[in-house]
Amino acid sequence: MNLPSIWYGLAFTFILGISGCASHPPPALDSPPAPAPAAVLPRNPAETGCNEPIPDLFVRLSPSVVSISTVEMDRFEGEYGIRSAVGSGFIISDDGLVLTNSHVVFDRQAITVILDDGRRVDATLLGADPIYDLAVLRIPAPPRVIPALVLGDSDGIRIGEDVIAIGNPLALEQTLTRGVVSGLNRFVPDSPFSLALPLIQTDAPINPGNSGGPLFNRCGEAVGINTLIVSDAQNIGFAIPINVAKQVLPPLMEHGRLIRPWFGMSVKPIRRQDLAILNLPLVDGLLVEKVDSGSPAQQAGVRGGSLAVAIAGEQFLFGGDIITEMNGQSPDDPDRFDEMVASLKVGDTVRLTLYRERQVRKATFKLPERPLLPGDLRPSASSASMRKRGRAVPPSSAWKGDSGAIEPTPLQPPR
Repeated sequence: MNLPSIWYGLAFTFILGISGCASHPPPALDSPPAPAPAAVLPRNPAETGCNEPIPDLFVRLSPSVVSISTVEMDRFEGEYGIRSAVGSGFIISDDGLVLTNSHVVFDRQAITVILDDGRRVDATLLGADPIYDLAVLRIPAPPRVIPALVLGDSDGIRIGEDVIAIGNPLALEQTLTRGVVSGLNRFVPDSPFSLALPLIQTDAPINPGNSGGPLFNRCGEAVGINTLIVSDAQNIGFAIPINVAKQVLPPLMEHGRLIRPWFGMSVKPIRRQDLAILNLPLVDGLLVEKVDSGSPAQQAGVRGGSLAVAIAGEQFLFGGDIITEMNGQSPDDPDRFDEMVASLKVGDTVRLTLYRERQVRKATFKLPERPLLPGDLRPSASSASMRKRGRAVPPSSAWKGDSGAIEPTPLQPPR
């Protein structure tokens, strides 16, 4: 079913325009999905006594929410190639750690944090990960009157649960909006960002400038980091689960980045019975659709596809290799295969069994650290028009969602 063209906007304000793009995890081995949430007993705020009036919640929580102002050099934007932007963040420790989105602060020339009382302090970027869109800053230790926010448990939230967002939309500092959790484990469509993790969907109004700000439950715990919006829709916003941030913070602070192995190929599950109508000599496995230039997969001779075919509304790029085994593990068992892929680290050896043109081939390569790729970063165009092009089926059982694959078309920002 075709959907109308839609605009996706990052909840991030540029003083010269509004940034926009969304992201969807392409079926790629390079960015293993976040682990599936552990089964927990959902908590009902009404049962735990979390009924503090929202005005009181705002008074208690808002001092810990900060505005972030950045300056970057961009010869294609702004006068003299200098562009300013604003976003949000929140204090998570008494010694001045601030959590925000990577797209707010990554690769910026200067970062300034504006506290609730109006004081401006310089911030140091300790680490950022454009793929998960998370970053951590350090500012001089705030006074004791500014408490660090409590990080909640995003695995325990439920659809329909009340949430509130506090941030700086359109540079309007300390704005509160409220709504409910509209959906869980959402994947949003393709864009220049490679946000390979399931998001929280909310109808709490989130606007440009809210990026990096907290999404609270009714107990006043941060359960998400607001990151992007569907700007053509009515109150469809997304937040990164706070449990992902908890996992990412230690390596970000230790290394300044997340260290991932690099495969350099995008794959899609394929089954013979699904494609029998084409009468092609195929086997069960992972169809290699794209091989990144200069990647270990390319150097090992793995071949990507060249022929685009749509079957029952689903797009395939045929002509590439089909992976039937990786390190002796077949993709036929998705859970065990995902577990094996997630266990691979930089320096490990990958041994592939490939099917190509009715022949079985072997490919072996070592995994280097994954570099930043062009698709990981926000382009100079600050918004993207999206076109529906069919539903992509990711290779991992944890990569679940109901969105289709979307092709981004960058546009110039409004003046």
